[in-house]
Amino acid sequence: MTSPTPPDHITERSRPSLARRRLLAMSIWVVAFVAGALLLGVPTSDPLLPLAWLWLATVAWNSHLSWRHHLTFLRDWAPVVLLLLVYNISRGYADGLSAPHARELVAADRWMFGWLLGGDVPTVWLQRHLWQPGTVQWWEVPVSLVYFSHFLAVPATAVVLWVRSRQRWARYMRRWVTLTLAGLVTYFVYPAAPPWWAALPEHGSLIGPVHRISTNGWEALGLHGAGNVLNALQVEASNPVAAMPSLHTAYALLVVAFFLPAVRRRWWPLLLAYPLAMTFTLVYSGEHYVIDVLVGWAYVGMTFLVVGLVERWWASRRRDRAGGASLPGAPATALTPAYDAGDRAPAKVPGPSARQ
Repeated sequence: MTSPTPPDHITERSRPSLARRRLLAMSIWVVAFVAGALLLGVPTSDPLLPLAWLWLATVAWNSHLSWRHHLTFLRDWAPVVLLLLVYNISRGYADGLSAPHARELVAADRWMFGWLLGGDVPTVWLQRHLWQPGTVQWWEVPVSLVYFSHFLAVPATAVVLWVRSRQRWARYMRRWVTLTLAGLVTYFVYPAAPPWWAALPEHGSLIGPVHRISTNGWEALGLHGAGNVLNALQVEASNPVAAMPSLHTAYALLVVAFFLPAVRRRWWPLLLAYPLAMTFTLVYSGEHYVIDVLVGWAYVGMTFLVVGLVERWWASRRRDRAGGASLPGAPATALTPAYDAGDRAPAKVPGPSARQ
């Protein structure tokens, strides 16, 4: 599934024509995607549609390659799509096992912020001061865009990694899958309801009035169909017990944390602004408490720790099974896999005669 593929050798003479071909193909893809979003709504109903669009993007980017190469995408991503489908289906059963937890989450947010916000939880305080019924504030446009980015950020990053480096793609996917499964297990063990649920009178009005406003910004952009599709999904397919942990913010932090070690520290604040923007979006729009966000971030930390330990254990096991391949004079290919598509070829190791 993660077998390396040698890069395509492109001559200097063919690079301008390849660039023009990619520009044309990607322009067609962008036009088709925008038209689909306007006519059918944003692709968030299930994991198949977003991944289909992303696959078409890889086809457009590498349109000079054969269809046999493009079909490897379906082979590599089939287990991931199956997992996401199982996730979407199974998490809906969690709300029927026991009564959702809500009072503990309200108490946690009030303990952290009530002294500063007059006893309110942050969601109620933010909507009381920023939201106005019947109008769309300018900041609700970026709120809707950030909320929608949840459905594309993680898979889009994975697709880019798949195109450029299968090894990094595999490392990324291990963390994504582990984080998703950890969240799914938690939904069954500790079903928790979001702020909009706790504010409903039929649930005791545990907090002040809360409105689900994560899709309001689409009206200001003129994308009424996109907002209507998201609203319908929130009513028909929403899971009222998937608040703890917040995988929205966990996924946002996952994307950023994966690349932080390779980015200069002066750019860290810019990257970390994304999970912080997602946090504000979810708390302000009534989708999550702050405690949900903090637990989601903790899950990301535990995921990177556990997966990293397993990867190092597996690498050590492979070295042991290689029978001393790490000793001087051992073949380099026993430890270092072939380079991936998009990666640079490894430097040649001089033989014994060259070193002498």
